[in-house]
Amino acid sequence: MQSKPTTIKEIARILNISPSSVSRGLHDHPSIGAVTREKIKQLAKSLNYEPNNAAILFQKGKTYTIGVILPELSEHFFSIAISAIEDEAIKKNYTVIFAQSHDNYEQEVKLVEKMKNQRVDGLLVSISKDTSKFDHFEKLNSFNIPVVFFDRIPPFKNVHYVACSLESATIKAVNYLLKKGHRSIGMINGPSTLYASEERKDGYMQAITFNRLKFDPSLVVNCDLTEEGTIEAAEQFLNHKRKPTAIVAFNDYVALFLIKYFKKLNVINDFDVVSYANLPIISYLDNSPVASVEQYPYLQGQKAANILLDLIHSPVPENQAYYNTIVESDLIINEVKE
Repeated sequence: MQSKPTTIKEIARILNISPSSVSRGLHDHPSIGAVTREKIKQLAKSLNYEPNNAAILFQKGKTYTIGVILPELSEHFFSIAISAIEDEAIKKNYTVIFAQSHDNYEQEVKLVEKMKNQRVDGLLVSISKDTSKFDHFEKLNSFNIPVVFFDRIPPFKNVHYVACSLESATIKAVNYLLKKGHRSIGMINGPSTLYASEERKDGYMQAITFNRLKFDPSLVVNCDLTEEGTIEAAEQFLNHKRKPTAIVAFNDYVALFLIKYFKKLNVINDFDVVSYANLPIISYLDNSPVASVEQYPYLQGQKAANILLDLIHSPVPENQAYYNTIVESDLIINEVKE
């Protein structure tokens, strides 16, 4: 049976001195004589004493841990962002606790509460697709736990966030398709609760109207980002009176669901698809999106982590300004389909 760790109280009992004297002796406090200090250290060494870092950090008011809540750790975008977050945290001697909401609002609420109870010094969050209320994050203010959102962010400015310029990215994507000669362009958008969906739609509308084309709202279809939801959206386009010849998909996963379905129907060569995220795997596919928006997940994660660490170590001013950081996107053109 494993013995219990040696405590300061046990050392104090053996030496017949107070626990506070042992603590001061271990930290070379001048109030403790050299001979006594040496006795304390020798006994601590022989008993394999290890300081309780959790208790020490608690006394300092910091745990040197940050929490991260993401929709899915398995998504390539988030796995890259995680690497950046860990890299920045390690530089500042922080430990990172990761958790997944699985794109579920209730799960997200529970995880925020758990992170609070773990006494994390700060929280990085990419919200779930179902999140439309944010009071679970606002409650953290009373516990002095700063929150920085990234990628999927709330639809208002009085929060700290890092995000990609999705509106301008969508303008680039639609303009690219228009230059290829497409005049009927559909969009498979995400859930209406996501601010990212609104940004994509705004960029789509701007590009269409700027090029003197009529905006048709029925060509923008929201889906739940599942394969089933993507197929339902695809069916709407296939039966549309202005059947599109190109489709802008919410992300590469939706694009892959769409391409798989079009291949099954043998209509894959009737459409060009543009997506977001620029997954490495798409360059190896026979029928890949003709272009994908690079959203720079490492840079987003890096910036978000540095902002959070800055907030943790900076006193909060009375009229706090919010970090609203935008990462510029790029449209990556893939090989022309054969």
